[in-house]
Amino acid sequence: MPIDRTVTRLSITPVKGLLLHHPDSIDLTAQGAVGDRQFYLVDDAGQIQSCTHNPGLAGLEAAYDLESRRLQVTRGDQVLLGGIIEPSTAVSTDMWGLRTITSDVVANPLWSTFFSDTVGRRVHLVQARGSAYDVWPVTLLGTSSVEELARQAGLSGVDSRRFRMLIEFSGGEPHLEDSWDGMVLEIGHAVLCGGGPVKRCAATTRNPDSGAVDLQTLRLITSYRGRQDSVFGVGATFGVYADVIEPGTISVGDVLRVRTDT
Repeated sequence: MPIDRTVTRLSITPVKGLLLHHPDSIDLTAQGAVGDRQFYLVDDAGQIQSCTHNPGLAGLEAAYDLESRRLQVTRGDQVLLGGIIEPSTAVSTDMWGLRTITSDVVANPLWSTFFSDTVGRRVHLVQARGSAYDVWPVTLLGTSSVEELARQAGLSGVDSRRFRMLIEFSGGEPHLEDSWDGMVLEIGHAVLCGGGPVKRCAATTRNPDSGAVDLQTLRLITSYRGRQDSVFGVGATFGVYADVIEPGTISVGDVLRVRTDT
């Protein structure tokens, strides 16, 4: 009897590195989920900045309305900054040496000042003409994999939000998703092609709410999985990438099917 694999959580954020939103559904396109990672930070050299080396971003949450073009950043119930986003200078950003995206520096300097003060050095807020995803527009992670990591660590559980995966699903053995490279996946109204493993960085060691380093994820992953190859080279891998073959809506509760007739 086939195992039911079901979408359990979806995670997006308008600003790369800020707190995740968990919508009931997403509209998935070739550029990823609509509304996901539309904005990101770069330094004066144009290098993309993540939450790995910027713990000051922890606890910040962003909301962006596509129609009004209004972006708002909050911490808890406090609104820290909000306003209409207008583009200015076009820039090209190297996404970790794997692809280059075209974006626009946000015109209002208050945004760059705000984020510079937050991270403690000069950075600029830019808006991607699409999505600032790293490698492929989709990432997948099984809850069984997270449960196995917790078991290996001797913990009752591990907060999967620290891995910042677009789609989490239940059902099947730990790390089942590793076997889907090149396989066709049907989820809701979308069709995907499974990709290779995601090499994890030190951002996963940080608590997703506080930003404090509270779990040695990389050491734990390699202790029982070893170091594995990825598009970023050999390292601790956890979860997989996927590309979009047919865009469509994906909702929590949708069944994930691996097509076997290809």
